[in-house]
Amino acid sequence: MPYLIKNPDSINQEIYELRPGENTIGREKDNTIIINDPSVSRHHAKITISENLVTIKDLKSRNCTFVNQMKTDFWQLKDQDIIWCGNVAFKFLTFFEVTAPIPNKDDDFKWSIVKTLSLEQTRVKMQDLLNQNSTEHSESVLMLRQQNADQRAVDKLKILLEVGKQLSSPEEPEILLEKILDLLFNIVRVDRAIILLINEESGRLEKKAAKFRSGVPEFDQFYSTKIAKFVCQTGDAILTSDACTDNRFDDSESILRQAIHASMCIPMKPRDKVIGVLYADNITMINIYSEEDLEFLTALVNQAAIALENSQLYKKMQAEAVVRTKLESFFPTAVIKKLKEEGNLEIIDTQVTALFCDISGFTQMSEKMSPRQVIEMLNEYFKVMVEDIVFQYEGTLEKYIGDALLAIWGAPYQQPDDADRAVRAAIAMQWAVESLNVEWEKQRNLQIQIHIGINTGKVAAGNIGSPRLIQYATIGDTTNVTSRICSAANPGEILISQTTFDKLSDRNLPLEKMTPVLVKGKEQPLELYRINWKQIAKSSS
Repeated sequence: MPYLIKNPDSINQEIYELRPGENTIGREKDNTIIINDPSVSRHHAKITISENLVTIKDLKSRNCTFVNQMKTDFWQLKDQDIIWCGNVAFKFLTFFEVTAPIPNKDDDFKWSIVKTLSLEQTRVKMQDLLNQNSTEHSESVLMLRQQNADQRAVDKLKILLEVGKQLSSPEEPEILLEKILDLLFNIVRVDRAIILLINEESGRLEKKAAKFRSGVPEFDQFYSTKIAKFVCQTGDAILTSDACTDNRFDDSESILRQAIHASMCIPMKPRDKVIGVLYADNITMINIYSEEDLEFLTALVNQAAIALENSQLYKKMQAEAVVRTKLESFFPTAVIKKLKEEGNLEIIDTQVTALFCDISGFTQMSEKMSPRQVIEMLNEYFKVMVEDIVFQYEGTLEKYIGDALLAIWGAPYQQPDDADRAVRAAIAMQWAVESLNVEWEKQRNLQIQIHIGINTGKVAAGNIGSPRLIQYATIGDTTNVTSRICSAANPGEILISQTTFDKLSDRNLPLEKMTPVLVKGKEQPLELYRINWKQIAKSSS
């Protein structure tokens, strides 16, 4: 039975057993898993347990659902996946060895734990440490409530820890930049602030976010470009009591024009490379910022820089994940799994059961349709045939050939019932076409029939092609014969070879042995069997 572990790897773990069907997570009491945390929505996410699949779906939550640090609306869960609902973390386990009863809040069972500490208990309310109206402490513009030096040091550490927590969630860089400036204005008395980031292509500093205190005139370029470039080049933070009199910037027109007085400029340097600067100033007062302010602001900006770099990396990961997903759509699921396990797919000799499926009379039918209509119809058809049926029966799609498809069972993974799976998939395909015809008759005034051939035998299987363009394929007479058997089948028929018949474990199938059939490319006629699939209940396939 699968489980969710809240607060994994901590002494404050909570264990939830997931029941078959739907399991909802949220703050409301009607949820399966009730999480009393303000970052969790009333109905945040839903985990669905089916026979061979566990999925999680975000229920349009405010703070979104993340799996392995990736924002997701829908995800197929795997063992050890880490799920975030708001600020609450869970680990998903397909199996968990429970050596004692799992306590519910209504149980009398007691864990032998001396003390538990919730992560929420460690959070501080930043406003409890700040006093935005006080101006008593003239040596610093940090808006700390406490004046005692020791207590101020403790409070600064608490604030930095809380800033780290608030900036830790993956967010869009634009939103994160605004949050950084909001935090700055809540903690430090500044009139204006701006974040400039280096453009990776041009190497120039570009404005990304700015904020002005109420009543301060807003200008597009209120900062000193010379100060910003100086900090960016040296990687050192600077504090100016009056930039107008600082001889390092004698020739800076922007400083003289804007009469910039007290300012601080901090490099954003998450590691060994400066990615930008944060510039803050005061336009009316001189000697307002102290070394304490510069040290604190440097620590705050370092956290912001790390959060920003993580956000940028996360955005790149998302973009790469989209590209990877598109690329993976060119490979069957089983092939992708094998590639992840081995890194490469060598050519191997193996036995497979191949299924060749073709639409009867497709050429004549397509002549009456526009190319776009043909593509739309085939896309809908293949989605049902492949995703809903071939993959459901754990087959590997080898290729599409116009309106036909070739799927195999036995490569890259072999199972003892490969032949049975291929036959059940073929029966499901015929029933699926019956259902599609009901819809297409109404929508397109269209009905189709398919014919299917199945054969079992030896092949060479693996990645075939050039080093830059490969395709997983099977080569051998087995697949060629499968295509011939399909051609011998009439519309609505499923024909299987003697070799497939010999591999079937289900001897109760309604089979009809046919007169030996001579097919193209074979000197001897083939022993074939017709499956009377309409005698099999639709659900049993």
